[in-house]
Amino acid sequence: MSEEGPDGVNVPDAPDGGAAVAAAAFGVKGPRGWAFRGIDIDAAPGSLIAVEGPSGSGRTCLLLALTGRMRPAEGTARVGGLRLPKEMPAVRRVSALAHVPGVTDLDPALTVAEHLRERALLRRRFDGSLRALLRPRAERAAEAKRRIDTALATAGLDLDTLPKAARTAVRDLERVEALRLSLALALIGRPLLIGVDDTDLKLADAERAEVWARLRAITEAGITVVAVCSEAPDSADVVVSTAHERATAAPDTDKETADAFAEAGRA
Repeated sequence: MSEEGPDGVNVPDAPDGGAAVAAAAFGVKGPRGWAFRGIDIDAAPGSLIAVEGPSGSGRTCLLLALTGRMRPAEGTARVGGLRLPKEMPAVRRVSALAHVPGVTDLDPALTVAEHLRERALLRRRFDGSLRALLRPRAERAAEAKRRIDTALATAGLDLDTLPKAARTAVRDLERVEALRLSLALALIGRPLLIGVDDTDLKLADAERAEVWARLRAITEAGITVVAVCSEAPDSADVVVSTAHERATAAPDTDKETADAFAEAGRA
């Protein structure tokens, strides 16, 4: 079975265990040269895939390419049976991003509740069927609450532990709490694949272990996770290194990341 998305692309129903990710000689080239190239991946559905490498080695560009936000220049890749770049819109529909600087930045002035409510409304507006949009308001509200509650539980964010519960402003969140909120926002869309950037940036060892444990828990909930990091954990099912591309890669800056995202039509 499949359904037709708003862009006219047939998207397969979500299988158990997320989306398989495969790539061969995969590469992206930008105005200043290769962001990365020669990447091979073979990951089963529900895997924890660590993209390991130093900043500037093309890690974020690989994350964006695998989630259909950046067009590859060479090689082949598939996400859940969907081909890249031919089916980029469909890959975007079954994937989500979290914690990507310049792309998924949280508004420091908004509260946690405001972020969650806004995301739920957007998902209902752009991803819901006509039948869902025509349901009574109370039913729509109940469904949005279920989505939010499930996303929070999967991301491991307990609102009661925050300084002002759901009314806590993003600027008052600890680094790991902000990452969990970003994960929850991505999970509201019920993706098969979630891409997480800067997983271990400026985290203490205990915090890093906590984040990786949470990402492992997300895979156990039936979602494939691609996580960018400087050093992959032992718990990763698949480790992909971009380190050897550092000398020739285009710098992986926030601006280039945002430009790549906009290029793919997902600004």
